[in-house]
Amino acid sequence: MTQTILFDPLVPWAAIWVLAALSLLSIAAALWRGLPGWALRAISALILIAALSGPVYQVEDRDPLSDIVLVVTDETASNLLSDRPDQMAEAKELLADQLANRPNTETRWISLADGEGDTGSKLMGAIAEALAEEPRARIAGIIALSDGQIHDAQEAPDLPAPLHLLMTGKDTDWDRRLIVSNAPGFAIIGEPVTLTLRIEDQGAAPDNSPLAPLEISIDGAPPQRFSLPIGADIDLPLTLPHGGRNVIQFTVPKENGELTDRNNTALVQINGVRDRLRVLLVSGEPHPGSRTWRNLLKSDSAVDLVHFTILRPPEKQDGVPVDELSLIAFPTRELFLEKINDFDLIIFDRYQRRGILPAIYLDNVANYVTKGGAVLVAAGPDFATADSIYRSPLSTVLPARPTARVLEDAYQPAVTDLGKRHPVTAELGDAAHWGRWLRQIEVDQPQGHVVMSGLDDRPLLVLDRVGEGRVALLASDHAWLWSRGYEGGGPQLELLRRLAHWMMKEPELEEQALWAEASGQRMRILRRTLDDTVGKVTVTHPDGSTIELQLSESAPGQWETSYDGPEIGLYRLTEGDQSAVIGLGPAAPREFEETIATANILTSVIKPTRGGLLRMQEGIPVLRNVRAGRPAAGRGWIGLTPRNAYETLSVVQSQLLPPWLVLLLATFFITVGWMREGRR
Repeated sequence: MTQTILFDPLVPWAAIWVLAALSLLSIAAALWRGLPGWALRAISALILIAALSGPVYQVEDRDPLSDIVLVVTDETASNLLSDRPDQMAEAKELLADQLANRPNTETRWISLADGEGDTGSKLMGAIAEALAEEPRARIAGIIALSDGQIHDAQEAPDLPAPLHLLMTGKDTDWDRRLIVSNAPGFAIIGEPVTLTLRIEDQGAAPDNSPLAPLEISIDGAPPQRFSLPIGADIDLPLTLPHGGRNVIQFTVPKENGELTDRNNTALVQINGVRDRLRVLLVSGEPHPGSRTWRNLLKSDSAVDLVHFTILRPPEKQDGVPVDELSLIAFPTRELFLEKINDFDLIIFDRYQRRGILPAIYLDNVANYVTKGGAVLVAAGPDFATADSIYRSPLSTVLPARPTARVLEDAYQPAVTDLGKRHPVTAELGDAAHWGRWLRQIEVDQPQGHVVMSGLDDRPLLVLDRVGEGRVALLASDHAWLWSRGYEGGGPQLELLRRLAHWMMKEPELEEQALWAEASGQRMRILRRTLDDTVGKVTVTHPDGSTIELQLSESAPGQWETSYDGPEIGLYRLTEGDQSAVIGLGPAAPREFEETIATANILTSVIKPTRGGLLRMQEGIPVLRNVRAGRPAAGRGWIGLTPRNAYETLSVVQSQLLPPWLVLLLATFFITVGWMREGRR
């Protein structure tokens, strides 16, 4: 039961103060004139002013409320290292006993887990959520059981009570960490790219060797071993072995006594790209298709094109002396013998044997293919003649034999059933809307893969692998009709672009491939094949355990599935003779970037609340009551602020000056004063 006197003025306070000032002036004037009733006038004015201020007698029935103490237990990954869980368990038990023995107190236990998406320890966020659910006027204190390694100190809310940190860890803790910085997302194949590495020891590290071993593995291959100085930035040049994604794993072996080896590994994924693609285009004679090839190759700024065309064949007799021709002799020997291996692709466009390129040159081209080169033949009527390029040493690598027939009928190119699964032709669109071609060279005995067919389902585009290289035969010289929009045209540029890039071994166009795409902890596993079925994919986890996954066909020739990796790290995928690697999340999560317990991060949050920073290894502090604004921590103790909060059950108000009493008293004193002054 609480009794108080309140004021509920009948007019604004400003009017009351003005009235009081006027009354005071009147009383002062009465005193100056010597009027005997000034005291009675003052009493009546006081009664009227008091009545206008509305004094109220209030009686409250209150129910006391208990204090609330928030206790946040840090259960993130960094606070589960070494013997920190044992420290936490002991601290929770002793602290719970003290809070249970404290009268009029409730405890809210809050568990702090790892943040989603590798965001680290969100201690301030957990406290803010807890404060939003409780009355701030009842919060007597906030106690955090943590290693102090939090990642949202800058988001600290306005705290209504002292914040205390009971810190886990020991003075002797130490840890070794591997840091990879300056790691680009792309690098040029065959050229070194520089990565910056740093191995550093944190905490009370022992005085061991100034060098630390480092292992480097690319795509899961056997590692290479080096020794790097500790505490220094080292620039490491690295050359990517292939195009596409290269997964590079750096590992520092664990040392005895360090807290964890989760930050001893770093994963870097770099896409290998070609600097310049060198293409040699050999044209037998000018025709509309030559312009198509030039437009395609010159439209790509990353392509260096060397175009060798025969404008004046030897059999042409026009009477012009050779020494008067303004043509420059082409360096055929240099290109086809000395520098042929510098080219990524050689295209023969309607070329026929005329004695300009000796057989030894073409034999060298065949050797170039078997050693890893690429040759594309766009055949015209010349391919069916006795002077066909097939009647040369190139016949050993070409994927089909001409029959000497040239078909001049109109037909619509089509993608074969095999071509619908091949990456070169699988995504060309609906063939029903393509325009027709008007010529096809008949070939037989195709080797490799027939991905497009022409007149009466005859082979039109044949792809094959020879040795380490690749060859393609397009049995028509009318692809340029699509670029001119004949009968609606077709995907000519896309077809030739994909064909050229497949021959130059772009990883995205491999017909047999296994790869994975990561999104957080989920990987999307994809398998491309020309076969009708695929086996299960074996996934090897970072800890060495395996699991087999069944794939489902999502498109012709493409199979896929999804899998949530249980941990962060490097995963290896195998299916048949195909293998791949994928890194899920950072190899060293944010929780393991800094593992040594520290109070420095929370100092700026705790200091304004006058809370305490104490180590658990020095013992669990006792709880004391302190007044608000006073120091709330000392040696061996931390303070809680009693809030004395309550809940109002009922309120009863009554007027101190009833209107009839005010009227009676004011009238009485005014009348008496008037009568006294009147007798005078």
